[in-house]
Amino acid sequence: MVKGRLLYFEMKPRLLKEKSYKFSIRIVRLYQFLIKEKKELILGKQILRSGTSIGANIAEAQDAPSNADFTNKLNIALTEARQTEYWLSILKDTGYLEEVMYNPLNQDCSELIKLLIAIIKKIRSK
Repeated sequence: MVKGRLLYFEMKPRLLKEKSYKFSIRIVRLYQFLIKEKKELILGKQILRSGTSIGANIAEAQDAPSNADFTNKLNIALTEARQTEYWLSILKDTGYLEEVMYNPLNQDCSELIKLLIAIIKKIRSK
C-alpha cells in the first residue's frame, strides 16, 4: 500500500472490512427472502449485485498499486453503496420490505457511505 493511504486506512480497516462483509451477508439473506417469500427476482438481483459489490471493491482497494487506483476502487464502492440505498428505498416503498427489515439495513448502508466518504476525502486532501 502507498504510505499516505496506509496510515489512514489502517486506522479502521477492520471496521470498514467487517461492516461491508457483514452487510454483504445480510444482502444475500435479503435476496434469499425476496425470491423465496416475495417471489421478487428483478429488484432482488439488483440489490444483490450492488450490495455485495461494496465489500468486493473495498477488498480490491487494499491491494491497489497507487493512490489513484485505491481512491477509484473506493469510489466504485461508494457508488454501489448509494445504489444499494436506492434499491432498499424502492423495496420499502413498494411493500417488499417492512420498516423493521428496512431500517437496520438502511442504517448500515448509510454508515458504509459515511465511512467511504471520510476515507476518500482524507486521501484526496493529502
